[in-house]
Amino acid sequence: MLKAARNHLGMDVAFVSNLKDGRRYFDFVDAGHNAQVTLTPGDSDPAETSYCQKVVDGELPELIHDARKLHATRKLPGTHTLPVGSHMSVPITLDNGEIYGTFCCFSHRPEPGVTNRDMEILRTFADIASLHISRKEAERSKKEELVSEIERILREDRLHIALQPIIDLRSREVVGLEALSRFDTPARKPPNIWFEEAQQGGMQEKLELHAIEKAMATAEEIPGEIYISVNISPETILETDKDDLLNCLHPARTIVEVTEHSSIEDYDLIAEALRPLRDRGARLAVDDAGAGYASFRHILSLEPDIIKLDMSITRDIDTDYRKQALAKSIIAFAEATGSEIVAEGIETGAELRELRMLGVHKGQGYLTGKPMTVEELRSGGYI
Repeated sequence: MLKAARNHLGMDVAFVSNLKDGRRYFDFVDAGHNAQVTLTPGDSDPAETSYCQKVVDGELPELIHDARKLHATRKLPGTHTLPVGSHMSVPITLDNGEIYGTFCCFSHRPEPGVTNRDMEILRTFADIASLHISRKEAERSKKEELVSEIERILREDRLHIALQPIIDLRSREVVGLEALSRFDTPARKPPNIWFEEAQQGGMQEKLELHAIEKAMATAEEIPGEIYISVNISPETILETDKDDLLNCLHPARTIVEVTEHSSIEDYDLIAEALRPLRDRGARLAVDDAGAGYASFRHILSLEPDIIKLDMSITRDIDTDYRKQALAKSIIAFAEATGSEIVAEGIETGAELRELRMLGVHKGQGYLTGKPMTVEELRSGGYI
């Protein structure tokens, strides 16, 4: 866009400036072959002596045919150092009414032929730039807001752990507990939204590791024969130092559930990152099997110890022959590869009986136990 504006208006240099904190920042720059100055995006200079600030403040006109003939510009350093012959500048106003900076063009020589029509063209370019920058500023502001919210959750310890029993469907004994995050915040958002927003704000790893640390602290109150299952995204597996992961977890009693919602670009890297945990006794689970393409890729490539049958298959499995057929296929695959099936989302006795007949031996859901605190698990006789 800058190049198009510069070429159309016959100028040597075009740029978008950002005026903030007393300085003029060059966000974007385009210079022609005859340009006598080198400006680089990120460069800055004092705003008070810049054409841009003075145009915004109304101290200079938007169109200057010959800067050397105008008293107000003869004393500005840029007139001589750049040098500036003709100058065109239009303020960039964002959607919220804030002046962001300016859309500018200048040539090293005077240009007496520049007209008000040319200025209208420059204003059109400035409007287009405003749309783009407004969108970027809104994204930046949203990210800052997300980061602030997540930092407050971490600082004020507003993430708590609920534990959902995983039972042996034959004996009804609790064999494991899935650690699920719960957020005590004024904003009533489900946990998955908090983690999605943490990812958008670049805080995913920090929030996930905090949740794992809380889960492991809670595990200290659980009998040692009961395993703890924690959720972790492929991104956090790759980005977290291996020693940090080992320090967070109690590998010998931990199931690491790789979340299904994220695609994995390189399964070898994930497998390598998980190797130290598995070598120390941690088992690997793939979540939401049957819910999407990604889960099957995870199963085939990561060789999990546990395959978790998604609740979309579990629900009404006692009456839906198609779900029964799909479950049979996944169960047969698990048996052939030495994996174990855990059914998620069991809500009725009929679903439980059907799963048991299909050969599923472990499961979880509101029928067998909702997510609870340690105290509720004790009082309910689960542990």
